[in-house]
Amino acid sequence: MLLLSISFTSIANTAHSSAHTTDSTKSETKDVSAEVVEHIMNHVSDANQNHIATIHEDGKEPKHISIPLPCILWNKNTGKLDVFMSSKFHHGHEAYNGYILDAHTGRVLDAATGTRDTFYDFSITKNVFNILIGFFILTILIFVVKSAYTKRQGQAPKGIQAFLEPIIVFIIDDVAKPNIGPKYEKYLPYLLCVFFFILINNLLGLVPFLGGINSSGNISFTMSLAFCSLLIINLSGNKHYWQHIFAMPGVPKWVLVILTPVELMGVLLKPAVLMLRLFGNITGGHITVLAIVGLVFIMGKLGTNVGGATAGSAIMFPILLFVNAMELFVAFLQAYVFTLLTAIFIGAAIEEHHHSEEHH
Repeated sequence: MLLLSISFTSIANTAHSSAHTTDSTKSETKDVSAEVVEHIMNHVSDANQNHIATIHEDGKEPKHISIPLPCILWNKNTGKLDVFMSSKFHHGHEAYNGYILDAHTGRVLDAATGTRDTFYDFSITKNVFNILIGFFILTILIFVVKSAYTKRQGQAPKGIQAFLEPIIVFIIDDVAKPNIGPKYEKYLPYLLCVFFFILINNLLGLVPFLGGINSSGNISFTMSLAFCSLLIINLSGNKHYWQHIFAMPGVPKWVLVILTPVELMGVLLKPAVLMLRLFGNITGGHITVLAIVGLVFIMGKLGTNVGGATAGSAIMFPILLFVNAMELFVAFLQAYVFTLLTAIFIGAAIEEHHHSEEHH
């Protein structure tokens, strides 16, 4: 969050230098507040470039720190594929090949229309960039641990293996076995992958020099994972699972007309819960941290001197440390909750119902 703080500091410094009267101070304070909000919303949304910070200096052009990303655009009018790096836009100052980069949102627009209606965007956006990093980290971890188990059979774990083994055992003993039952091994690879994949992306979102990307708080990310869980849950469902949905035993047919649509809604609500819970908690954490940081510069502007910023900092830092610690906890918690709920839903879908054969 340090680089984000630098970015916010530059906003406050720029606005402060132009304050001359009480009326203008109030007006510019509103401008600072609006700009802070804009920075927060741009941070949690996706973009065609990974903008890390903007440093403003009096009398100089702003300095932009960013990681350029590949833009892959299919033009509907020409039927051609345009591939280039986002650095071609020079941080939104120049157009390239008929496209421009929106300086506020960081998204590519058609230079002529100012919209995104004339092309399909298959770019490696900052969220995709973060997800790919998470994928490579997860892949490396899996093969390193697999190699360690192969080479060190019967020996005490060490290194990464020693760090990950308690987590793996926890997922097996406290998530998979009690909720899925004897068939848990069939679903264990998915549960482990989804847990570590979410966890890695959550933790990457807390790394400042990567831009603190909100990939696991992106609705497309959580929707994709929830869709995978939906397929596994319902493709694994036995006859009792589907019978409970379409022909619940002992229920009159006229009641099934009402009950079956409700049960079908439940089939879709389960992955929706997974999707929205992860999305809301991670995005909320990012917004909270950024809002607390932004308060320092808003208060500094209200004071029109260093005193306001100092008072804001004194209030902010203890709260910020607590919220950052909570975000770290939530990164683990939300990965666990997603995995646990998936295991519970799978267990309910494959559960065998045993009926007593005794009739008296």
